[in-house]
This record gives sequence, C-alpha cells and structure tokens, in this order.
Amino acid sequence: MMAATTLATQRAAPSTVASTIPSSVQTTTPSAPGRQESGNAVSLRGLAKRFGETSVFADIDADIAHGEFITLLGPSGCGKSTLLRAIAGLTSLGAGSIHIGGDDITRLPPQRRGVGMVFQHYALFPNLKVADNVAFGLRMQKVPGDERARRVDEVLRLVEMQDQAHKFPHQLSGGQCQRVALARSLVVEPKVLLMDEPLSALDARIRRHLRDQIREIQKTLGLTTLFVTHDQEEAMLMSDRVFLMHQGRILQKDTAEVLYTRPRDENAAGFMGHYCLLDAVEAAPLLGFRSQAGRVALRPEALYLSVQGRPLGGERPARVGPGVSGRVRRHRLLGNIVRYDIDCDGTSLAVDTLNRSARSLLPAGCEVTIHVDLDEVQELDA
Repeated sequence: MMAATTLATQRAAPSTVASTIPSSVQTTTPSAPGRQESGNAVSLRGLAKRFGETSVFADIDADIAHGEFITLLGPSGCGKSTLLRAIAGLTSLGAGSIHIGGDDITRLPPQRRGVGMVFQHYALFPNLKVADNVAFGLRMQKVPGDERARRVDEVLRLVEMQDQAHKFPHQLSGGQCQRVALARSLVVEPKVLLMDEPLSALDARIRRHLRDQIREIQKTLGLTTLFVTHDQEEAMLMSDRVFLMHQGRILQKDTAEVLYTRPRDENAAGFMGHYCLLDAVEAAPLLGFRSQAGRVALRPEALYLSVQGRPLGGERPARVGPGVSGRVRRHRLLGNIVRYDIDCDGTSLAVDTLNRSARSLLPAGCEVTIHVDLDEVQELDA
C-alpha cells in the first residue's frame, strides 16, 4: 500500500511529487492509455442556452488546453454555473457543440462524458460513510471490490482524509465534506474536473486552505479543470486563465494578471478591481492630455498622493501626470492597504497606499495632490 503523501511533503520536495501520486488518479501522465498528446482537452463552439424567452448564455467559444486550470468568473446570474452544468450534461443546450479530448460529447449522458463534478453543497449521501461515498461512482462502473478499495484509499490519502473514511458526513466539517466530494470526483479518473463554487459556503480560513489544496492537487495531477466562482481573489490566485463572463457572454479570456491590469472594456474593469472609471474629459487634467478613448480606467495603486509637496508612500514611477488637487473624504483600512476616497472637484478617485503603522492616517478634509502613473492608464474599448 502506498504511504500517505501530505501536501506539505509535496511542497517541500516538488521533484518527487509525480512518483508519489496514486496510479489510479494519474490522469495525464504520458503512459496513460488513450491520452491525447495534441489538440485541446475541451473545445466549446457556439454554445447557447435559453430558459423560455430569457437568454442564459450565447456565443460561447473557447479552447482549453490539457492540464489547464480555467476559472469561469462573473457576477451572480451571468450564466457561468449553467454553462458548467451544460458541459457536464446536467442541462441541455439550445445550440452548439462540446468536444472533450477530440470527441463530440454534446449529446452523451452525463455518465459517459468523462467529467467529474464537484458542487457547492457537497451532495454527499448522508447514510453512507466517507469511503462508501467516494466509492459510489466506482460501484456504478462495476469496478471489482479489491481495486475499488485500493483506489478509494489512494484518493482519500491524496485529499488527506484517510483517517476519516469510517465517518458519516454529519460528523465532518464543511471543509472535510468538500474534500470528500473532491475525492469522489477524482476516483473515477475524469478527463475534465468541473467545480461549481465549491468554496463559497465555507468560512474564510477553511476556504483559503482548501483553495490552496485544490490547486496543488490539480497541478500535481495535470488535470484539466473548470472552476466557477464570483470571487475575484479566488480566480486570480488559482487560475492559469480566467474567462470573465457578463450577461451570458465571455467578455475576456486572459491570464489573471492581464485581466486585472488590462481589462478590455468598462464591464471588465468594473468587475475585476476597484478601478476609477473616468471619461476622457474628466481624466484630462490628471493625465495631462486628452485620451482618444471615450473612457479610461485607473487602478487605485496607480495613483499617488502628496501632502504639501511631500510624497505619501513609496517611490514614484518615472512617468506621472501633472497632478490635480483634491480633498480626503474618508479612509478605509484593508489590512496592509489604506484606501483613500478623494474628491477632486466632484470627481471621486480611490487611492491605495501601504499601511505603515508608524505613519498617521490622513484625516477627512486633508488637502492632497494626486498624480497618476501614466504607464498604468488603461484606455477602454467602447
């Protein structure tokens, strides 16, 4: 029997991780039979879905590489969970096609699509122990008992739940239940793992731990994963790429860094950060020129404050605008960041500075000068 391998061990010795992963869940190793080395793991073409007269999503086109971690990000009601359920076969499509590993699975039932699904609320059987919950899919596949027991033990070790195999779901914490749900999806060796807001019902501390654990396991296995969330921080920390959705369409497909620093339009900028969105006329005094774009977006950390000519915060960038006068309306402590709301003749700007405990915070009414890093000005598409 394979010795238990904790994630702490994996982090300490990354070069040995591959050799310690259970053989039953090494889904993307070169020796795996039938593995497709070229092409995409998932291809979506022209997907559309309506509920009556309401369009849920439309014109969904995307290619996802083998081993990629993709996050479907967007506000509630944008269609991201319904899209994930359509890929899983739990919701019918109105139009379009889905290919997994080159195979058209659009009309296949869920159990024949080669996907694993992890839901927000676990969906564990309350009358079954942990080991039996994990083994359920293998029983449906009629996997022999000895192999079934071995695979269940291996995957429970992978998610660090081997000591809880004898317990019922009501005896577990929320984070433990979600790890059991993850193990149940992994044990059937899916080609693609689908996760629908699996962390949103957990408290912050457990959510952070499980977020890191999911990403660690996904990277170790090289398992193609689609992950749904409305949490920008979660998306930025976990993803290879983020598909930002708005009103049933994908606005932008990019790495988290590109999506945050170079949003394509106002909707993307408004959702991805605390951007200051200004029209060209409003922005001109701050920039020192009239932008050719109709709107510009400024991140709070790209703005700098001075008080009576004395810079507040760190070193200034090489290229800054001429500066405009303003007045502090209020400040908010955000851990290591202080966010100032500044009124500039009726235009509201948010400015982030490092929270240095030895320095007094600027009070409401304090007069300041604001400069912008001109290399961080984002001109938005119409």
